[in-house]
Amino acid sequence: MAAPHSPESATLFASPLEPLAQKVADTFRRHDVRLTLGGEPTLVPNDPEGTEWNFVAVGPTKLRYAYALAEQITERFLPGAITVFSPGKQYPGEVNPRWVVNLLANRDGSPIAQRATAPRKASVSQRHARKIFQTLLADLAADLGFTADAWTDAIDPQDPKSLVAVLPLDHDGQKWFTERWKLPARRKKLLLLNAEGPAGLRLPLDQLPPEALRRALTVELRDGTQRVFLPPLLQPAFRDLLDRLSTLLARHGVGKIFFEGYLPSDEANVWTRVGLTADPGVLEINVPPCETWQDYHRWLVILEETGRTVEMRSWKQNPQGNDAGTGGGNHLLFGGPSLDENPFFTRPLWVASLLRYFQAHPSLAYLFTGVYVGASSQAPRPDESARDLYDLDMGYEHLATLPPGEDHRYIIGETLRHLHTDITGNTHRSEISFDKFWNVGGPPGSTSGLIEFRAIESLPRAEWMSLVALLWQTIAAHTLDRPSPRSLVAHGSRLHDRFFLPTPRWEDLRAVLGELRAAGFSFPEDGFRAIWRWRFPLLLAANLQDGATLDVRRGCEGWPLLSETPSEGGTTSRFVDTSIERLEFAASAEFAERHRIFVNGRELRLASLDDADQSPHHERICGLRYRRTALYPSLHPGIKPHLPLELTVTSADAAKIVARYRLEENQQQFRPVDAVESLHPIDLHRPAVKSDPALLAYDLRLE
Repeated sequence: MAAPHSPESATLFASPLEPLAQKVADTFRRHDVRLTLGGEPTLVPNDPEGTEWNFVAVGPTKLRYAYALAEQITERFLPGAITVFSPGKQYPGEVNPRWVVNLLANRDGSPIAQRATAPRKASVSQRHARKIFQTLLADLAADLGFTADAWTDAIDPQDPKSLVAVLPLDHDGQKWFTERWKLPARRKKLLLLNAEGPAGLRLPLDQLPPEALRRALTVELRDGTQRVFLPPLLQPAFRDLLDRLSTLLARHGVGKIFFEGYLPSDEANVWTRVGLTADPGVLEINVPPCETWQDYHRWLVILEETGRTVEMRSWKQNPQGNDAGTGGGNHLLFGGPSLDENPFFTRPLWVASLLRYFQAHPSLAYLFTGVYVGASSQAPRPDESARDLYDLDMGYEHLATLPPGEDHRYIIGETLRHLHTDITGNTHRSEISFDKFWNVGGPPGSTSGLIEFRAIESLPRAEWMSLVALLWQTIAAHTLDRPSPRSLVAHGSRLHDRFFLPTPRWEDLRAVLGELRAAGFSFPEDGFRAIWRWRFPLLLAANLQDGATLDVRRGCEGWPLLSETPSEGGTTSRFVDTSIERLEFAASAEFAERHRIFVNGRELRLASLDDADQSPHHERICGLRYRRTALYPSLHPGIKPHLPLELTVTSADAAKIVARYRLEENQQQFRPVDAVESLHPIDLHRPAVKSDPALLAYDLRLE
């Protein structure tokens, strides 16, 4: 689906990456592959306050932001679209179901309701609104072939003054039909359920006889606005009803209207659908599947531009005051234009090669996601789950031996669905998830032929997110062109040690970019380097008088899953221990030769990387794990936090103190301190300890 254009699009959507994107598209075309790219970027307000912008899905302001964003997208980039509020999923432990604000538009750019004109937004008096309401009901009934008394009045116990009318309605493929619902004895009006949500979701369907028609069109006048709840229908009937409604609403000059209800699947393949979804802590935007990278890039720019207008953005500040992602992800989805054209079903070797490539390069799992990674995170690698490496290798190898050209969707799905899970067996929480690929008998959407890459977080610039998406597409093109025969890499302890640190992660990404460059796909490194610097902000950049340099950055951490904790209401919750933080100390070769470093009086010894000759400034690095907080619940509650951290730089023989720096609890960076302010005298006889001598990271919790 092509992203919408606008008069400002010529310069707004331009990107220097288009030649590379075209080369990737040419590779897919040469292999007769049509690969779609979808995404789920997330936005938060500029000032995200309240639980709904931290960990709760639904809250008091999120729907207002969704409507404001939808209005901006429609006005600037998607003319002719309509907005439809739809019920979402009901998750365990959540009182109310989630929702999605859909933007529905015709792919050819024509108005979604052909005969409708744009409704006037001017407000009308309550008396006039009630008159319009009654006239609209009569005209709509007549237009559908019914009498005016086909409507049943309803009472909303939450707002008895509102006007609600219900029309049982369905379509048999030829014409519309209705029936009169039998109300309980001595009741003249239908009583809606006393729950939250639109009137159309609160119909007392359980009180109807088993044979009664259970689909109904509901119209209500609430808060001075006309709200129309559309029943579940097939696409032809839905389009006919929407066209009738839009024409009547425009004819009567209704002020502000809201469409609500259920959207059918796009069987005719004529719609563009964008979903603005309530998700924990964020507003998630479901971008339509795009057949080109350029279309995907346009959507990200549209969201950036319209988000800015409604004071929303794709990043926020973490508790330490540093810029970070929204916390809600920015997942990418690979698929096909249709199930019949899905490129993965008949190319199991390609699927296996793609998975092997990602397993070999931990930077792809850790560099573009949040600080929380590892086995209990939202996107664990398959070799971080409870699976042995040989099980993964066995599954991938079996797929690689299947004959190409035949439809292998079932065996691909069944093989990978059980291998790509988190430690609890959840198929959705995986770095590369196959829960939407081909899971017969699963929930809706489980047989969509989609591969979801979840280890990607929203970034503060659309161009950065587009760059990451193009990298993923390029890797897909590269593994299609050159299937990977490599065995899986046994990273061992290096996975959660070396690759949790920023510098080794950058070196691994440089290896990826070098391999792609050798294959003819040349990326500029500066964009990725900018992302790397943003993801791992400097806590200290020490430039000493002798030209030696020392940089300190935050790394990633694999926070452990804790035991079940009783919650209010008799349920249980699973927490992770977020008390541990990891730092990287990266020094130039000159620094390592002339200086030593101590943290809280204990020495950290710098080590060379295997590929130090290729790394910038010939860096020497080490890591440090320390306890930042002691919040309940957490592991080892008897160990006190290590803040403030005091970093002491000495001469090579430790006879002279060159500099001291301190990181306090509420500070974003280390700050210089005088020697007389020292809290931790250095101890040459008590160096910091590692859990294994082969690791790069020390742990202040170890004595």
